[in-house]
Amino acid sequence: MVFVLHSVVHDIAVGTKRGSDELFSCVSNGPYIMSSAANGNDSKKFKGDIRSPGIPSRVIHVRKLPSDINEAEVISLGLPFGKVTNLLMLKGKNQAFLEMNTEEAAQTMVSYYSSVTPVIRNHPIFMQYSNHKELKTDNSPNQVRAQAALQAVNAVQTGSMSIAGVDPSGVTGPSPVLRVIVENLFYPVTLDVLHQIFSKFGTVLKVITFTKNNQFQALLQFADGLTAQHAKLALDGQNIYNACCTLRISFSKLTSLNVKYNNDKSRDYTRPDLPTGDSQPAIDHHAMAAAAFATPGIISASPYAGAHAFPPAFAIQQAAGLAVPGVPGALASLAIPGAAAAAAAAGRLGFPSLSGGHCVMLVSNLNPERVTPQCLFILFGVYGDVIRVKIMFNKKENALIQMSDGTQAQLAMSHLNGQKLYGRALRITLSKHTTVQLPREGHEDQGLTKDYSNSPLHRFKKPGSKNYSNIFPPSSTLHLSNIPPSVVEDDLKMLFSSSGALVKNFKFFQKDRKMALIQMGSVEEAIESLIEFHNHDLGENHHLRVSFSKSTI
Repeated sequence: MVFVLHSVVHDIAVGTKRGSDELFSCVSNGPYIMSSAANGNDSKKFKGDIRSPGIPSRVIHVRKLPSDINEAEVISLGLPFGKVTNLLMLKGKNQAFLEMNTEEAAQTMVSYYSSVTPVIRNHPIFMQYSNHKELKTDNSPNQVRAQAALQAVNAVQTGSMSIAGVDPSGVTGPSPVLRVIVENLFYPVTLDVLHQIFSKFGTVLKVITFTKNNQFQALLQFADGLTAQHAKLALDGQNIYNACCTLRISFSKLTSLNVKYNNDKSRDYTRPDLPTGDSQPAIDHHAMAAAAFATPGIISASPYAGAHAFPPAFAIQQAAGLAVPGVPGALASLAIPGAAAAAAAAGRLGFPSLSGGHCVMLVSNLNPERVTPQCLFILFGVYGDVIRVKIMFNKKENALIQMSDGTQAQLAMSHLNGQKLYGRALRITLSKHTTVQLPREGHEDQGLTKDYSNSPLHRFKKPGSKNYSNIFPPSSTLHLSNIPPSVVEDDLKMLFSSSGALVKNFKFFQKDRKMALIQMGSVEEAIESLIEFHNHDLGENHHLRVSFSKSTI
């Protein structure tokens, strides 16, 4: 005999295992009861939710989850939209059921994600209303973990959870000030980016950014400690951009911040009258707000999605390569009820134009005597997979470059805009074009348009390639790899000086002589050397690989 017992902890329905005749009770619109039989190897017994006709329900069916998904990540999908009251994980089926506290919260969530596809570790996630009006779960180990995760979140929301290192007897509770360290800073993170991410958890009063121990850090003050606690729980360990810019969050010993200036390094949102400081340009608050929304990554297409055969859907990039669980809240104005939230967020943030294009850049101020489609392909290929290049027939100082997706275009633009190529500073903007057109058959354009979609030289074709984590701004030091054993230091120095450039220094890697660093006389010389010698045939079937290095010799 199996007894049925229900208890409620912070509004979370927790049930024990029921008789086998009840395990798969799927009475439409009734409570949905699930046991451990639906997990692991027995998951094939579970038929899943019948495709809903779209009738709203508090219960949301989430599909196509990555196999290593955890409970907190699934809960985080719902957190910005309201309280998550129950969770059922079907890991064997790569599915989950999420129960929201109100139907309105569920409607806002489904509406939002219908216009902004969430992506977790390169998996686009799909969700729909369930046929079931509520969830009841058992006490199997899988479901116990789910309930524990929910209880932790609800404890933070109701203020009943004490944080390690914070004296629970203290009247003030956890500090409202968070210390934020951004690790793997491969892409610039600004004060406005941080404000945009954190502000949807509550009111951010003040932000101070600084660099310490060669790390970008920030102190961020919320209106109260519980809000800070909630933000820390949701954001700690998450990435702002794909596979980089990881947030490490701790409570500060400070309980209040003293901000003297409003500029790009510090901001007191309660004191717009503060001066900018001597060396700082005046802040245009409207421009700053617009810039925060236009920042690539937070609202950008899924990095390298095209290379992985996924559509460039918008990534609410979560855990281990994808960004913050709370980011749906950072993206949308969720105070707007129902379906309006999704539409408003999409319109305000410019999703339609970004998702449809923005992978084409207009590059101007080129040196028409020296620039070729091939040299632009090699240079811009450091930051993404170049699909097509077109140098304008009537104005050869200009070129259109199409990347695999919008994030790669943003990355290339941020790193190469203003850099000198063949004596001229590159000017790069996003083009209104969504693709680069090839010349019509029989219309020769002197080889000014090239299609590289099937090039073997794409650096980011392989999912998980180490090239993802080796993206650096142009520097005078180049990283060389794939060097055959017969090639010695003098050979490489001679090769790189053969174009007239100055080689200042050279060093083989101690543990791996297939790799070396070479320092050129300037960043401009390094850029030209990379273009000239990347994929250079060194013999013995070894083609040299060249990229920018973050190291110096």
